[in-house]
Amino acid sequence: MNEPRPARWLWLSLAVLIADRASKECIERTSPYFRLELVPHFAALVHSVNTGMAFGLLGESPARLVSIFLMAIAAAVVILLIWWLLTGRAGGALTQAGLALIAGGAAGNLLDRVIHGGVTDFVELHAGSFVWPAFNVADSAVTVGAFLIIGELLRSEQHSAQERV
Repeated sequence: MNEPRPARWLWLSLAVLIADRASKECIERTSPYFRLELVPHFAALVHSVNTGMAFGLLGESPARLVSIFLMAIAAAVVILLIWWLLTGRAGGALTQAGLALIAGGAAGNLLDRVIHGGVTDFVELHAGSFVWPAFNVADSAVTVGAFLIIGELLRSEQHSAQERV
């Protein structure tokens, strides 16, 4: 049986990038004060721009310096992940899918920083007075990708532990 080519996972990265950009484009056409409650007291669509890191960290820093720093890191991450995927060094299918999701998400947020100087976020979750910072499709892909990688690591650790017994 032929082994699947590592480059096939780049299609997943591209799909994430396209879905992320399309969803952000829809939100960017709204007012900067746009807010639509989807599920009262739980989920809303908002128009938010994050010039900082995850959860708005460093958002108050001199924007140009932070933006250049974040773009350089994101570009390096995307290049490294694509290299891992293309060379077949990424491990099993869950890890490869996870890395492809992370690469697509990182590329989506990098593209946003290049185009707008910040990342467009639009999904806000809240419960009572607790509000989770707004996020987007790219952020979701990175999160799911990380969980897939952790899942494969835990699964391989279980197999290793069973073999030692």
